[in-house]
Amino acid sequence: MPFAVAYVQNLDPLGNRIASTVVAALPVLVLFYLLVGRRWLASWAGAVGAVVALVLAATVYGMPAEMAGWSFAHGALYGLLPIGWTVFGAMLLYNLTVETGQFAIIRRSIGGLSGDSRVQAILIGFAFGAFMEGAAGAGSPVAICGAMLVGLGVPPFRAAVICLIANTSPVCYGGLGSPILALEASAGISGDTISVMCGHQLPLLSCLVPLYMVKCMCTWRQTLAVWPALVVGGGSFALFQFVFATLHTFPGMPPVWQLTDIGGGIFSLITLALFLKLVWKPKAEWKFGDKEACVGSKGESSASSHSEKEGEGKAEDPQMHEAREEVAMLLGDKKDDATPLTAYRIAKAWSPFAIMALCLAAAGVVRQMEAAHKGPLDLGFAKSYYSLPVPTLHKEVQRAERLAKPGATEEEKKEEAVFKFPWLTAPGTPVVLAAIISALLLRVSPVTAWTVLRRTVVQMKVPIPTIACMLGLSYVTKYAGIDATLGVAFAETGQLYPFFAAILGWLGVFLTGTDAGSNALFGSLQKITAGQVFESGAFDASGLTRGQAEVLICTANSTGGVMGKMIDAQSICVATAGTNQIGKEADIFKAVIWHSILLATIVGLIVVLQAYVPPFTRMVPHP
Repeated sequence: MPFAVAYVQNLDPLGNRIASTVVAALPVLVLFYLLVGRRWLASWAGAVGAVVALVLAATVYGMPAEMAGWSFAHGALYGLLPIGWTVFGAMLLYNLTVETGQFAIIRRSIGGLSGDSRVQAILIGFAFGAFMEGAAGAGSPVAICGAMLVGLGVPPFRAAVICLIANTSPVCYGGLGSPILALEASAGISGDTISVMCGHQLPLLSCLVPLYMVKCMCTWRQTLAVWPALVVGGGSFALFQFVFATLHTFPGMPPVWQLTDIGGGIFSLITLALFLKLVWKPKAEWKFGDKEACVGSKGESSASSHSEKEGEGKAEDPQMHEAREEVAMLLGDKKDDATPLTAYRIAKAWSPFAIMALCLAAAGVVRQMEAAHKGPLDLGFAKSYYSLPVPTLHKEVQRAERLAKPGATEEEKKEEAVFKFPWLTAPGTPVVLAAIISALLLRVSPVTAWTVLRRTVVQMKVPIPTIACMLGLSYVTKYAGIDATLGVAFAETGQLYPFFAAILGWLGVFLTGTDAGSNALFGSLQKITAGQVFESGAFDASGLTRGQAEVLICTANSTGGVMGKMIDAQSICVATAGTNQIGKEADIFKAVIWHSILLATIVGLIVVLQAYVPPFTRMVPHP
C-alpha cells in the first residue's frame, strides 16, 4: 500500500475562488511590477518574485517550508544545468570568434553579397540574424545585424526596426534551444516533442517574417520586386527549420533540433548567396535614398544631442549603460581588416561553428544510446548522467483531485521531483568542447583565452541568474499548486483559450525579456490550463487527446512568445545602442508595438486552427 504524501495541493486555499486567484497571481504581478514599473534587473525581480511565491506557498497554501525551499532549489539548479550551461557555452564560442578576428571575416563575407538594401535585410537581418540567435542569443542578433546594416547605408532607425522584427521566428531555438529546454523543465513535456510542434508552426512564420520585414522598408511594389529573394531566403530557412525540428521522428535519426537556427541561418545564407550569384539579381538595386539616409542621420544626431543635453548633470540610465557595454562586447573592439577574402579564410572563420555542429550531433547520438539503454551509459569512470531524487519533494506532493487524469492511481497522482544531471549530453558540454578544440586549431594564446572567458562571464552575469530565478519561481508555484489555481481560472475562457495561450506567452516575453524566461514562468500553468480546457470538452470535436492538447497549448506559449521579443526592454535597449539611437527608445517601441501585436495574433490564430480545424489538427504530435 503506497505511503501517504506530505502535501496535498489545494486549489482554493482561502475558500473563495476570486480571492485565491488574486493571491495566486501575486508572484507574477510583483515580478511584472518590478520589471516594468521599477525597471529592476530581471535577475533581482525574479528573485523577489520567487521569495513572494515561497512565502505564499508556506503561509497561504500550507506547504512545508522545507519542501518549498527544495522546490526553488530544484528549479534553480535546472536553470543552471542544462539551460545556463548551454547559454554560457554558446556565448563562449561566439566570443572566441570575435576575439580571434574570425567573426569580422564572417561579417565581411555576408555584407558583400549584394548592394540592394532589401536583399541585405534578408541576408543580414533575417538569415544571419537567425544564425546569431541560435549561436549566441542574448540580444546579439539585434545589436550585430543592426550595426552591420547601418554600416551598409541603412538609416539607423530603420535598421533597428528591421532587426527587431526579424528576430522573432528563430527565437524558439535561440541559444541552442534554451527556450525549449526551459519549457521542457517547466511543463514536463519532452523537448523532442515540443520541437516537433514548433516545427509545425514556425516555418509558416519564417516564410512570412522576411516579407513583412522588407515591406516595412519600402512600398508593396518595391517589396514584390524582390519576391524571388524572399522565397529563396525565407523558404530555405523554413525548410531547414522544419527538417531539423522534426528529424528525430524518422527512424535512426538523432535529435539535432538545438542546431535548427544555426544550420537554418547558414543554409539560408548559402542558398540565397548562390541564387544571387548564379540565377537572379534585382533588375535595379534599391537603396534608401540620400534624403532618407540624411533624415536618419539627422534624427540620430538630434537624438544624441538631445540625450547629451538631458544627460548633463545626471547619470546615464543604468539599463542603457548595460546595453552600451553589452553591444561593445558583442561587436568586439577589433576593426575589420582589409585583407582580401579567400575561400580558405572564410572556411576557417566558419570552422568553430562547424566543429560545434559535429559535437552536438555526437551528443545527440549518445542521447539515442541512452534512450535505447533505458538509462545512463556506463563509461567506466562515470555514468553519462545521474538522476537524483530531490529531498523532501520526490513523490511527496499530490496534485489536487480536479487536476488528476481520469483513472489515475494514487501513486500516479504523486508528483515526481528528480534532478537529472546530464553532464555529458547537456548542449553546453559539446559546445564548450567545440570552443576548446577551436581555440587549439586557431592557436589562441592563454591571454586571449582568458579574455574570452572573462568577457563571457561578464555577459552572463544577468541572463543565467535570471533563468535560474525564473525556473525556481516556476517550480515553487508548480509544486505548491499556485499555478494550478491560476490555471483553473484561465480555463474559464474555454474554447478561446488556445488563442490566449499564445498571447500569454507574448506577454511573458515582453515582461521577462526572454522566451526561456516566459516558458519557465508559464509552462506549468499552460499545461494545467490545457488539461482543464480538455476536460471541459473543448477538444471533443477535433479529436485531440489530452496529451496533444497539452503539447499544443504549451508550445503556443513559446511560439506566441517570440513575437514579444521585439518589444521587450532588453531588445529595445540593445537595438538603440547597436545602431547609436540612444534616446529614441520610445520611438522605436512605438514603431514595432503594432507589428508585434499583429504577428502574435497570427500565431494565436494558427494555434486555434491546429486545435479545432482538420486537417490542421493532424499537425499536433502525440507526447
